[in-house]
Amino acid sequence: MSDEVPNIGIVGCGLIGNKRAAALAGAKLVACADVVRERAETLAKKSPGATAFSDWRELIVRRDVDVVVVATTNDLLAEISCVALEAGKHVLVEKPAARSVAELDRVIAAARRAKKLVRVGFNHRYHPALRKAHELFESGVLGPLMFVRGRYGHGGRLGYEKEWRANPVLSGGGELMDQGVHLIDLARWFLGEFTGVAGHAATYFWKMPVDDNAFLTLRTTGGQTAFLHVSCTEWKNLFSLEIYGRDAKVHIEGLGGSYGMERLTYYKMLPQMGPPETTCWEYPGADGSWADEFAEFWEDIRLHREPSAGLPAARAALQVVENIYAQSRSRT
Repeated sequence: MSDEVPNIGIVGCGLIGNKRAAALAGAKLVACADVVRERAETLAKKSPGATAFSDWRELIVRRDVDVVVVATTNDLLAEISCVALEAGKHVLVEKPAARSVAELDRVIAAARRAKKLVRVGFNHRYHPALRKAHELFESGVLGPLMFVRGRYGHGGRLGYEKEWRANPVLSGGGELMDQGVHLIDLARWFLGEFTGVAGHAATYFWKMPVDDNAFLTLRTTGGQTAFLHVSCTEWKNLFSLEIYGRDAKVHIEGLGGSYGMERLTYYKMLPQMGPPETTCWEYPGADGSWADEFAEFWEDIRLHREPSAGLPAARAALQVVENIYAQSRSRT
């Protein structure tokens, strides 16, 4: 593909597939596939010349497809990724990339054999408030990090317990698998690898066989701690991530839309302590994280560079998820 604009095939033409199609950062959508053919046809019409399929395997064998975006239910993420890699395609697969570490290891092996790149859809890293927070962290102004406190949750909707995410065969898990992997990935992005994992997942409200809340305490070898709570009984959509250093802290709130204004507040400790020096940045624009993430993947491919949010990041998050689910089962 060299420096040419890549041709994209999208498998899964629901909400996320449409978001991906609208954020290809100049790449060209040439094929769409969905088990509901009408969805594929609707998305294909938005990109002149794109072809719609009901069988995703027909899309993958097309020679003009350079990158396959996998935006299906969780049960198909690993299978489609493996087949796409074996066909010589690069892959952007939505989080969690698989339902288990074992499934994901097959994708890792397929990527290694094919010598192709896989990026996992941890688009939260590309929200401007989170990018700014990471820049502040890397600049050293926070000082050595001590701990992270994060909350992520959404309200319910009628019929929520009947959606595909409530079916463990399709989803692999509940809220911990859904929004939890985002929060785990962000905490790891700042603190590094977690070697101590404790917590539990519970179902408090929704009548479904998967969790609607999970509580995690994650520790690094250096003793830094991430205390995380994910919930789909929040009733009002919420995102809050606080990163505490010895010299300052940052607080990211909101993700735009129903989560509220995306905002970053930087609290700098003064020599005399007391009320900190406070600086706030607000990001009222549309969500550009999807396009920024894809633009970086395009650059990864051009430079033959491993994606920063790739299969190792997804595996680390899934290991935490599996650990919490195992602990929760042992208590029942």
